[in-house]
Amino acid sequence: MTPQAPQALQSPLRAGQGLAYGLLGLPLAFVALPLYVLLPNHYAREFGMPLATLGGLLLAARLLDAVSDPLLGRLSDHLFGRSARAVLAVGAVSAVVMALGLTGLFFPPVQGAPALTAWAFAALVVTYLAYSQLGIAHQSWGARLGGDELQRSRIVAWREGAALVGVVLASLLPALAGLPAMLGVFALALGLGWWAWSRAPRPATHAAAAWQPAHAAPQPALWRPWQRPAFRRLLAVFVLNGIASAIPATLVLFFIQDLLQAPPAQEPLFLGIYFVCAAVSIPLWLRAVARFGLARTWLAGMLLAIAAFSGTALLGAGDVWPFALVCALSGVALGTDLALPSALLAGVIAAEGDSGRHEGAYFGWWNLATKLNLALAAGLALPLLGALGYAPGTRSEAGLQTLSLAYAVLPCALKLMAAVALYALILRRLPAGAALPLRGTP
Repeated sequence: MTPQAPQALQSPLRAGQGLAYGLLGLPLAFVALPLYVLLPNHYAREFGMPLATLGGLLLAARLLDAVSDPLLGRLSDHLFGRSARAVLAVGAVSAVVMALGLTGLFFPPVQGAPALTAWAFAALVVTYLAYSQLGIAHQSWGARLGGDELQRSRIVAWREGAALVGVVLASLLPALAGLPAMLGVFALALGLGWWAWSRAPRPATHAAAAWQPAHAAPQPALWRPWQRPAFRRLLAVFVLNGIASAIPATLVLFFIQDLLQAPPAQEPLFLGIYFVCAAVSIPLWLRAVARFGLARTWLAGMLLAIAAFSGTALLGAGDVWPFALVCALSGVALGTDLALPSALLAGVIAAEGDSGRHEGAYFGWWNLATKLNLALAAGLALPLLGALGYAPGTRSEAGLQTLSLAYAVLPCALKLMAAVALYALILRRLPAGAALPLRGTP
């Protein structure tokens, strides 16, 4: 791979170009799984942190991280206004900070409840901020490459396909090789991903993308996405769908360990099946996009997810293979959640004339919504489970029923609401043959 001239992609994305851009998605997703899935379970079981304390800690750290995303988006626009080299340089610093922060979270140098809680909070905030800065810059880079609806889908698919490989590695390595090996592989992948990104196709330079002078008010650019009705509609669907996905992501290990009572060696099997099926499904979903459009294909993925996941509420101890089937079908549905919403957002940005100028602002608010989904899932679901009688390791019928309802039934109800919102707010507005109503109606 060799450095590319700074120009938006007009020809179809080549495999080498897609890999160069998308490879950084692998370590970004690699770190996301430990942060959002493994860490709550690790602190509850290894350090005995109460669920209420753990939920409050995660909620506070994730909220602080979330509210910073719009400002990090403006920083991204500023860096792109200077040069792609400035984006890459700040991204390198964020990568180093993120690697150090994640190591400190899983191997804290302090003991005792107060000190451990304070350390975990500080390390979470630092790691989250570095992760967010790098992620927003990488997403904005892809959106600035331009292209039609299918091209945007392919760009996102390369990023999310690499991300799925990262998630599979992160789900397998802790059980197969231990946490130190997981962290070492993550650091290596992060360095390789940044190197490949530095050789990816570069977005076109827009003079208007430059940072505003000190005397100019930054508010219009920061709040610009909220002035776009298409963005507000798409974000509403994205939030509902995201909450539906965040709750089972937070509770999956508790469900596997306590309700299914599966052996620890099988935990990576379920996660691996889920994410491998998602990766395999992405090329199939892209073919559906070419025929039916982004929004309709996303709706099909939502309906498949509801149909596949609804049976989880009927599972009990020992139902390992039925749950593996649920993981496979849900993973196929996940392919749409990974590849399509960001491509839809890139279309909104292009249709509103904000390409090459305000991608960071859009993705800053977009990522804030993602973080709020995860924060609410951990900060509300975990304490609520504890209050309703569930505790890690329980075998009481009432506690396990509460866990089953929270893990299986609630996400399906939320996903159904997201599907209805997608139809009412977006699909119903489509003119014949169109993919997304990007302008006009509020």
